[in-house]
Amino acid sequence: MSLKILGTGSYLPPKVVTNDDLAKSLDTSDEWIFSHTGIHARHMAGADDTTSSMAVKAARAAMESAGAQPDEIGLVIVATSTPDYNTFPSTACLVQDALGCKTAGAYDLQAACAGFVYALEQGRGWASLHPGRKVLVIGSETLTRVVDWNDRASCILFGDGAGAVVVGSEPGDPPVPTDGKPAVRCETILGADGSGYSFIAREGGTRVAPAPGQVPIPHLTLQGRPVFNFAVRTMDSVVMKLCLNAGLTPVELDRIFAHQANGRIIEAVARRMDLSLDKFYMNIARTGNTSAASIPVTLDEAVRKGELAEGMRICLVGFGAGLTYAGTLMTWPYL
Repeated sequence: MSLKILGTGSYLPPKVVTNDDLAKSLDTSDEWIFSHTGIHARHMAGADDTTSSMAVKAARAAMESAGAQPDEIGLVIVATSTPDYNTFPSTACLVQDALGCKTAGAYDLQAACAGFVYALEQGRGWASLHPGRKVLVIGSETLTRVVDWNDRASCILFGDGAGAVVVGSEPGDPPVPTDGKPAVRCETILGADGSGYSFIAREGGTRVAPAPGQVPIPHLTLQGRPVFNFAVRTMDSVVMKLCLNAGLTPVELDRIFAHQANGRIIEAVARRMDLSLDKFYMNIARTGNTSAASIPVTLDEAVRKGELAEGMRICLVGFGAGLTYAGTLMTWPYL
């Protein structure tokens, strides 16, 4: 039996907000935003979209791709920083109910933009212990509802969306990659540097008592330069360590699916690793930063475009608030 990603799915809300749209209310321009971020547009949740509803749409697409029925799903994990409810119930419980996965466990995972890779590793572990059941691993975010639209430095970055995969077991072994070298076994790194907790943050928990009679909606805050430096240094380090553990060099990877935080970060990582930018799958120009949704959305896009083929060696790598970081190296679609 081999553990693998059986299907992928994604959902981006139809409303698109371009940089020119933002320039109508902010002192900015398409040229300025693109030159600093690599972003031209982002999708924004509509009035009827929620983190859970987008997660459901992505999950249904992944289940259809995998040929999985609701009663085959044993666990639903939703990676998100923007849950439907502030703390409870979990968004995953809403998703489980909407999908009709009545025998599945469900919980949210909060590791910010690295959350999907964290969740995938947890799903991989659970599926390996329950070979007859499947796991839904989802990243879903409505970040446009928590940004300060007067803060030009941060609001230009974020978009909404959801991506999902179904993880399960199938008979057989991973195929030999197209270059004839052995298939690499899955390698994962999960890490954090809590000293950078203040670099990306959003108040609203129980740390600060609210003022009497006030229920504010706190905005996300971002310290751009230290986050940029951390991201470049850490994503380079994670990919290098994963390749070392797998007995590969980064140039032997077929594709790298990096968190779509900022196009300039990915460009800097490519330069630091002396790799062609073409090795990195990128869609940030039209999606913006969708946090935990960004890696599964790029995976699904690559699958549906025919750009991700069985036997390719790929790396998923991300970083986020916390500060967290994570990476997985695999022979697609085997875990």
